[in-house]
Amino acid sequence: MDRTKSSYIYAGLAVLFWSTIPTAFKLGLGEMDILPMLTIASLASATVLFIIVSAGKKIHLIKMSSPRELLNSAILGLINPFLYYLILLNAYRLLPAQVAQPLNMIWPIILVFLSVPVLGQKIERKSFIALIVSFTGVYIISSQGNLFKSGHANLTGIILATGSSVFWAFYFILNVKDKRDEGVKLLLNFIFGSIYLIIVMIIRGKWQIETGFRGVATSIYVGIFEMGITFFFWLKALQMASTTAQVSNLVYLAPFLSLIFIHFFLHEPVYYTTPLGLILIISGIFIQNMRSKIIV
Repeated sequence: MDRTKSSYIYAGLAVLFWSTIPTAFKLGLGEMDILPMLTIASLASATVLFIIVSAGKKIHLIKMSSPRELLNSAILGLINPFLYYLILLNAYRLLPAQVAQPLNMIWPIILVFLSVPVLGQKIERKSFIALIVSFTGVYIISSQGNLFKSGHANLTGIILATGSSVFWAFYFILNVKDKRDEGVKLLLNFIFGSIYLIIVMIIRGKWQIETGFRGVATSIYVGIFEMGITFFFWLKALQMASTTAQVSNLVYLAPFLSLIFIHFFLHEPVYYTTPLGLILIISGIFIQNMRSKIIV
């Protein structure tokens, strides 16, 4: 099998797994609280990433980490998985899955505006157009099928879902500036993130996991397929493709595929406003990425 076909297989697997995550989030939240669910997921992800890094014979790179690099990993781990997923899961707790997921997708637009104070870049006119188009999509999705009726959606959930994109965009910028091996960086991030989560659970007196098999299994699934091995599949797809553009746009299929899982497993009626708003959000991202100075 040639490298191009292999790249599409890896990308397809990544997109498929990511499309199941909104459903997994909601199922998990129906079984247990956010903090223990995220802690189990983070530990599962760290375990998978350790196996991947070990298989790649890169453990020595962790031992070679300087104090500054470890500090950077500690900061990145605070952002992701700790803060980012706590905010995102709270959004999923308050909103239908089909609403929470696409609202989180505006991070490439937020990334451009964060690049001004962080990277000193200038904002092009197309960025404002992209922002208007994407946020029109956010408004349409937030209406939950009641496009001309205000006050229908949970405002706190909307703010959390869109706000999580700010944390992911900030994490993306800091991660790009760190030139270490991607697998090693991510492993250290999740080790630190898991430590933070365990400390918070102990402080809050919720260090004991009081849930059934389904809740634990769902949390482990999230850790493996949202945070762990799917990342490896996506990196392999990008590495094996002749150009990253060949596979990078496939990621935008995930939110549309996720609607299928959401409908059949969560039994959510799919609002007509959800795919309509998704199209606008993705259109805004494509407008931004046309000859953009930032690759997302």
